[in-house]
Amino acid sequence: MAWRGKCAAVFRRRSGNGTAGMARLVDALRREGVVKTEAVARAMLAADRKLFLEGPEPDNAYEDTPLGIGYEQTISAPHMVAIMVEALRAGPGMNVLEVGGGSGWHAAVIASMVRPGGRVISVERVPELGARAKDNLKRAGFSDTVEVVVADGSVGYPLHAPYDRISVAAAAPRVPESLVRQLKPEGGRLLVPVGPSGYQDLIEVVMQGGRPHRDNLGGCVFVPLLGAEGY
Repeated sequence: MAWRGKCAAVFRRRSGNGTAGMARLVDALRREGVVKTEAVARAMLAADRKLFLEGPEPDNAYEDTPLGIGYEQTISAPHMVAIMVEALRAGPGMNVLEVGGGSGWHAAVIASMVRPGGRVISVERVPELGARAKDNLKRAGFSDTVEVVVADGSVGYPLHAPYDRISVAAAAPRVPESLVRQLKPEGGRLLVPVGPSGYQDLIEVVMQGGRPHRDNLGGCVFVPLLGAEGY
């Protein structure tokens, strides 16, 4: 699960499909003050959440709630994706690592932020979800910007480091040092939920002069980050 309690009631009503459904969802998140910038609004509108769900869940695609995608994983609630993408401050041309790729939706939203010229490396530990994310991203038109890798994301992905931005969509027991080391030494930014099951703090790490500076952006709830530097 990935959500923030105080925003849970933003948008419960089912709201059509396709472009109209996403437009109503983004409008609701704007009114709540979760979507703050035009760049994030455009990025969310460009990535139809319904394309990243299957089975009965697409009927709920435009509800502001986490939804199951199998393998004890979820697609994050739209308000949580908006909060993280706003805080990430990604821009065109940036090199971004996403940890906990799931079905690919969060990576697609970030991809819209880094176009043109940017790249998103999305790491997913479950092979079946990684394969599904690749298919979803291709169908949604993001396969030219997002590369899906099946690996232990808790230790990052050194092959394409250093990264301008790292976004983690699972809760770690502490800030993974491997991820901090893979940030660019000046201006690199990491977002990672830290804490026990049931409630975490969203921690921001910003590199300044080669040194990490941390800030707490508030409470959230995510599934656990599994791996060498996770649970």
